[in-house]
Amino acid sequence: MHEPPLRLGDLQLRILEVLWEQPDSGVGVVHEALKPERNLAYTTIATMLRKMEARGLVTHREEGRSFLYRAAVQADDVNRSAAEHFVGRLFEGSLADAVSHLLTTRQVSRSELDQLEELIQQAKRRAQ
Repeated sequence: MHEPPLRLGDLQLRILEVLWEQPDSGVGVVHEALKPERNLAYTTIATMLRKMEARGLVTHREEGRSFLYRAAVQADDVNRSAAEHFVGRLFEGSLADAVSHLLTTRQVSRSELDQLEELIQQAKRRAQ
């Protein structure tokens, strides 16, 4: 049975990235980490963290008067969910169509192609 996709907005993803790098961070730490790229109020980050906790994306513990947040989902799970959503939604579930699209619409180095060939060989060995 498949888990429901983890639908994340850009801000939610960036908050998770901060928490993956700096677990047990307060709102201020997350706010400061995002400040150079986004002009968001401290209260916006606090509200987003509460909403993310309600969705099970983050957890918190209290330390004194502060809440320290930690990601409750792993980066691999978020990446897998996004990739499955991408392939399913845009390419009707066809991995071959998704890969074909990426190979024809972006610059791909010889090194990346070699890596893809190796990944395909590994997948073929697992499928036997």
